[in-house]
Amino acid sequence: MSLLTPADLGGWRLPNRVVLAPTTRARGCVPTDLQAEYYARRAGAGLVITEGTWVSERAVGFPNVPGVHTDEQVAGWRRVTDVVHALGGRIVLQLWHTGAVSHAELIGTRPAGPSAVDPQEYVHTATGRRPAVTPREMSAGEIRRTVEDYRTAAGNARRAGFDGVEVAAHGVYLLAQFLHPRLNRRRDAYGGSARARRKLVLDVVDAVAGTGIAVGVRLAPYWTGGLFTVDDALRADLDELVRDLDRLAYLHLRGPDTGPDFAAFARYRRLFDGAVIVNNGFDRDSGDAVVEAGIADAVSYARHFVANPDLVTRFALGRELAAGDPVTYYGGGVAGYLEHPEVAAVSG
Repeated sequence: MSLLTPADLGGWRLPNRVVLAPTTRARGCVPTDLQAEYYARRAGAGLVITEGTWVSERAVGFPNVPGVHTDEQVAGWRRVTDVVHALGGRIVLQLWHTGAVSHAELIGTRPAGPSAVDPQEYVHTATGRRPAVTPREMSAGEIRRTVEDYRTAAGNARRAGFDGVEVAAHGVYLLAQFLHPRLNRRRDAYGGSARARRKLVLDVVDAVAGTGIAVGVRLAPYWTGGLFTVDDALRADLDELVRDLDRLAYLHLRGPDTGPDFAAFARYRRLFDGAVIVNNGFDRDSGDAVVEAGIADAVSYARHFVANPDLVTRFALGRELAAGDPVTYYGGGVAGYLEHPEVAAVSG
């Protein structure tokens, strides 16, 4: 097996094992033909996973990022999925909620999280980068409403034509906040023990799966950074969560920032019986190697796909990869999004 061999993953027959990782590009709150063309150019990936997408207006934590909670957004995403499917691709929508790592400028009120603990992170707003504030503790009713927001978003994803959804439970955002004992100090059904801290993720997965759509989950068991750093104790808790996730189309793992660490990913191959997608720091050779070793079923790429929409072709032909321009990563127009002069120079 290699990256360029077909795979059966999540009930889908993929032509290759190269996956477009979720990549925030901040080009608009409602998908348009701009996003349709962006994803169409990357439809050669075995699986396309969209940028993180808000499950409700209460989930927003970044400007100019799309949601899937209005009819206009659903219609915009339908245009995207229709184009990707017409090109033979498969596409999954990542569901996102930022929880405490948001700002009143974005949602009109103080953000809410598992507990009233300052996450000590920064939030991007329309007027600049702002420090997060101490959030409100979510009430039991707000938690129930949030689970329903995920359920509704998954139903909207089905209406929009997506092949599946990915629940984002990694990084510094809402579901990761509930998983982390530094951020979650509750003493109810959603906190106070490792099992209780896992409950929201499991409730969300159950709600989303109940819509009949295929579900993946993304975790980052080697995340480093501030209060969200995953230590050995939390990693052991995540092991138990993975064991509980037995209804998934796939498990998507972000690995250590030091680069591909096969032993780190092999830990989860032993824990999870389903398909595994790995991410962070891979190139063509290391991607081939992790698949050939049987540690992963597929490898996701973000930075490489940003600058190389034809990444699968480049891998297949052994071509040099173009470098992206970080100035164009978040926001702006077509430069660095649809226009890639460096790609034309290499492949022309």
